[in-house]
Amino acid sequence: MRTDAELRGELLAELSRLRHAVPEITGCLVASTDGLLIADDAQAVVVEGVAALSAACLGVSQRIADSAGHEEFQEVLIRSTGGHVAMYMAGHGAVLVLLAGADANVGRLHHEARRATEVVSRVVAVAALTFAQAIPEPAPW
Repeated sequence: MRTDAELRGELLAELSRLRHAVPEITGCLVASTDGLLIADDAQAVVVEGVAALSAACLGVSQRIADSAGHEEFQEVLIRSTGGHVAMYMAGHGAVLVLLAGADANVGRLHHEARRATEVVSRVVAVAALTFAQAIPEPAPW
């Protein structure tokens, strides 16, 4: 069984790889779908707030996709004058959030992020399994 530190190290390594692959990324984080911060590589923002708000945006985006009769929600891009915020589903329990400058190549951002979601999804699934295995069985009465 892998430790929490090893799993967190894998997430941080992937976030670092992502930042090096797309230099316009100013920060990235992984949050649970209920808004809790799991891992981050961002210094310029309050990552806990971004994690919580990403969960809210994720919920709204999923509802819109459902209302439109589409399959499962996958990603959303927010473009503002200051830059981009991109959110990608990473399995069933996590979201990858990227912050990028206004000059970011969005095609490259999407390409690298979609690749990263596979890694994040796998690590988060292993962490959930590890957590479930660590919960003791109820004592017999």
